[in-house]
Amino acid sequence: MAGSISLAIGPHSVFVYGSLMADEVVQVLLTRVPSSSPALLSNFHRFSVKGRVYPAILPVENKSVSGKVITGITDEELVILDNFEDVEYVRRSVEITLLDTSEKMLAETYVWSDKDDPDLYGEWDFEEWKKLHMTGFLEMTKDFKEILGESDSTKTRVETYESFYKEDSSSDM
Repeated sequence: MAGSISLAIGPHSVFVYGSLMADEVVQVLLTRVPSSSPALLSNFHRFSVKGRVYPAILPVENKSVSGKVITGITDEELVILDNFEDVEYVRRSVEITLLDTSEKMLAETYVWSDKDDPDLYGEWDFEEWKKLHMTGFLEMTKDFKEILGESDSTKTRVETYESFYKEDSSSDM
């Protein structure tokens, strides 16, 4: 996703459904917490991903994904989110429903790029993620943001994630 160009000119609305629902993660990435509202994405399912602590969504009839829409995202912030979501996701425009008003709106979201991925299973749970993984994920996100700021760095978020969690699991032994 690095270097992808959005045709729309900000501000953008982005539907988030995983680690980006945590204000702490958004704060690290964007150095602010934009306004948000609870929202629902219909005809999608949120999967757990084997070997990852973050989820994936794919279109699935008669399912829905609860999350929130963050609004007022600038073009520069959208590039940061694109880089953070990396090659595992494709940014798409989707129609969401705001839970507090039932209003429908268009928002960008990140859909898992491999619709046939055998590592997708079950249902991902945000509350469980917060208890078990948020602290470590926040540290990985800080590492990613630091690397992103280095102009000569080519390390992707997936590489940052994999090296962080490899180091983390080896220290647990």
